[in-house]
Amino acid sequence: MQSGKARTKAWLLEYEPSSPRRIDPLMGWTSSSDMLSQVELEFDTKDEAITYAQKHGIPFDLFERQTPVAKPKSYAENFRYDRKVPWSH
Repeated sequence: MQSGKARTKAWLLEYEPSSPRRIDPLMGWTSSSDMLSQVELEFDTKDEAITYAQKHGIPFDLFERQTPVAKPKSYAENFRYDRKVPWSH
């Protein structure tokens, strides 16, 4: 499966959790009383996100997007006679 690149250029503001998640004893679900953990704000540029956080007094950490390294692949590699792991079929 290949992942697309849609919505990878936007900047996202997420709030840090203020309380740890708890495990529900009956169902085993995790829950939190922190409503801000559900809020995600999306910005077009890094400057917009920084300006919003500073204007509203939100402490922030900035994480730049890491570009993945493309590994060249060949379909013929699947059928090499000296494969280390045999193909499943």
